[in-house]
Amino acid sequence: MFKAIFWDNDGLLVDTEILYFKASKEALALVGIELKKDWYIQNQLQQGVSTFDLVREKGIPEPEVQELRQKRNKLYEELLLAEATIIDGVVDVLEQLKGNFQMGVVTSSRKEHFEIIMEKTLLRKYFDFFVTEQDVENTKPDPEPYLTALKISKQKSEDCLVLEDAMRGVQAAKAAGITCYAIPNDLTKDHDFSMADKVLRNLKELPNLLLGT
Repeated sequence: MFKAIFWDNDGLLVDTEILYFKASKEALALVGIELKKDWYIQNQLQQGVSTFDLVREKGIPEPEVQELRQKRNKLYEELLLAEATIIDGVVDVLEQLKGNFQMGVVTSSRKEHFEIIMEKTLLRKYFDFFVTEQDVENTKPDPEPYLTALKISKQKSEDCLVLEDAMRGVQAAKAAGITCYAIPNDLTKDHDFSMADKVLRNLKELPNLLLGT
């Protein structure tokens, strides 16, 4: 029986991956780069490659790259405020699991963006702690975010479960020695989830697996 569940955020709890793509695409267009969805899925979502590597490859100086990143972050913030929504079934599942497990969110999102998401969706009340990009030196697929979650939760790795929607998240969880269930979404359905301990069709399967309900 698991004692703690570590949740990814974007693409699992909230439907924000496509918003991040839109913001990145619009930002890169300012310097004449067309960000293709296939590249985004295969590189950003699967491997954690920064879209701004495409900007650097064009020879644009680093100060301009960082200025462009700030513009992307602002665009994403605006999209979150206007369009961020909870993925279907999430609230019902969280209601069933709350109180039965210690629960935390482990995300590669920037803290300010994550705060917007939590305020807009009112999901904060279901979780005991949060790990964001600013809380670690290395983000997924590095195991550091999940190793940090283990320290905060004071749980052993064998007593924890990670829920992820993307390959790089699964890699991070398994590198940290934690059981991981993958729950693909429309953008990540073609990822290689062979490392995952289980692959679920959707989040609604989880309560039956964990609680027998």
